[in-house]
Amino acid sequence: MTLFLTARTVSALGDAMLPVALTVVMLDLGYGASGVGYALAAWMAPFALLVLFGGVLADRYSPRRVMIHADNVRLVVQAVLAVELFGGDVPLWHLLVGQAVSGAAAALFQPGVMGIMAQVATDVQRAGAVLRTGESLARMAGPVLSALCVALSGAGASFAINGATFGVSALCLTALRVSAAPPARKAAESTWRSLVTGWREFRSRRWLWMVILVWAVNGLLVFGPQLPLLATVIVGEHGSRGYAVVEAALGTGMVAGGLVALRLRPARPLAAGLLAMLPWALPPLATAAGWPLAVVAAASAVAGTGWAFWSVMWASTVATHVPAGVVNRVYAYDVAGSVLSIPIGRALAGPVGELTGNANLLAASAWIGVAGCLVLLSARPVRDLRRIETPVAG
Repeated sequence: MTLFLTARTVSALGDAMLPVALTVVMLDLGYGASGVGYALAAWMAPFALLVLFGGVLADRYSPRRVMIHADNVRLVVQAVLAVELFGGDVPLWHLLVGQAVSGAAAALFQPGVMGIMAQVATDVQRAGAVLRTGESLARMAGPVLSALCVALSGAGASFAINGATFGVSALCLTALRVSAAPPARKAAESTWRSLVTGWREFRSRRWLWMVILVWAVNGLLVFGPQLPLLATVIVGEHGSRGYAVVEAALGTGMVAGGLVALRLRPARPLAAGLLAMLPWALPPLATAAGWPLAVVAAASAVAGTGWAFWSVMWASTVATHVPAGVVNRVYAYDVAGSVLSIPIGRALAGPVGELTGNANLLAASAWIGVAGCLVLLSARPVRDLRRIETPVAG
């Protein structure tokens, strides 16, 4: 478990470093804000398109094997870009292709996380809580480390360290010894058939597709718009330092939520997690109301705590209730359904905010998020799902 935790935390550190470095590179090379958007989209598009195939490969060849190859690809990509950046100007298409390849590799990596966790952990919820705490700490440290690298040695250094984190992750996963191999798959089963099987397993669990359906709506109307809108309003009112304070408070809350999940073991994990998610509405409401920065930061800390607790409840529920032989494919549908609508929400946030006012759109987004949680709490398959300690075999 220690090797897996190290792999995920170090890899998350690299992921948290990249947006800062990428933004600096695009602006320094004269590509402007549009270039930053292109680079982020170049990463997200292949991730969203290929994550389902990542689930198929993880179930077919074992998640650890696929994740190691994905880490190695990202290591090479970031190392090549780092060398180019140290050498001077980098063509825009090099950066875009590099991010696209990195996003594709991330799509192959992500579905295997759930399968590996179920194999290496005797206590899945505890493992998920420790994992979430480590990722939250990495989220806090990554931007600071990246900014320090850029200030001292340029963006190339940040890309180099980012690549090195994937190398460390690959080494840890290589040394990892899982307790059980995934069940054998029929060699004749096609990729399409594997996707169909994963879809059937996904849709057969009402609690699963109900949550993802609401989360897809949230991606468009809640999670997608809130990031750019909060950044725009908070930076406009309190400056970039004020936004950094709010982000730090959010990260601190996420660490706290992971620690709470280490102790609290509710009999109905999804119901408890959804109740914890209700305070996610506080930061946008506080920001829309023009409350002081300290109040917004405190609201972000509470929201981060609830988000991390929900994440642990959700991850441990999926890992224990879905059979091992299909968990990676089912988790791939989970990830795809959760993230596909977020870029659309982010893209529409600016134009819609100009029409309605950013504060009004933030408030509406907050209440939509609350409504989504209440809808799920009213659904028996979600509300009444009981926790189980041992992952389902098969």
